[in-house]
Amino acid sequence: WKKLYFAHHWPVTVCKMDANDCHDPPEYWTIHGLWPDRAEDCNRTWHFNVTEIKDLMSDMRHYWPDVLHSSLNRTQFWKHEWEKHGTCAASLEILNSQKKYFGKALELYQHIDLNGCLLKAGIKPSSSYYKMTAIKEALTRFYGVTPKIQCLPPEEGEEAQTIGQIEFCFTKELQLVNCKTLEGESHPMQTHQKLGTSELSVCNDTLPTYYPSEVQ
Repeated sequence: WKKLYFAHHWPVTVCKMDANDCHDPPEYWTIHGLWPDRAEDCNRTWHFNVTEIKDLMSDMRHYWPDVLHSSLNRTQFWKHEWEKHGTCAASLEILNSQKKYFGKALELYQHIDLNGCLLKAGIKPSSSYYKMTAIKEALTRFYGVTPKIQCLPPEEGEEAQTIGQIEFCFTKELQLVNCKTLEGESHPMQTHQKLGTSELSVCNDTLPTYYPSEVQ
């Protein structure tokens, strides 16, 4: 693999996508995962062991919660992220244990401070719509790179898409880079995230964009 996608998702949108026991989703962007492009399930024998990250637990619950299942003792989501993506990321020395992998993702989350950046740009959850280009410009201005933004397409009879996920790309040295697909590079598998019946896909620049503050 060549780069890492660091995905944040908007819990309110995640809840909207799936019939689940999702209630009172956090009203801040949370971590979805840290994903090497083009690699999955690299070591099926390296099982997730929650005791290895016990020191990170309170941060994990706060910044990397399992939005769809609100019980605090659920570790299924982290197990999935480790086994599918972490075992691949572990080919890098800085990410070669569960503690390093989850710890580094938490560090990147604080460093990027997506919540703070959007607020500074005056972009906050609202019942009125945003222009996708305005959101993109604010992020690019702030970070100096183009992230990948994913939305839920409009439902029947709606005109607006709903913002759901923002991914930042990092080199193996953990330097921010543009998320644009390079020439000749195959598309990473995470283009679509299927949850329930709906699916996120890359946002449409021309559609009005909804950044919801509560689950409708």
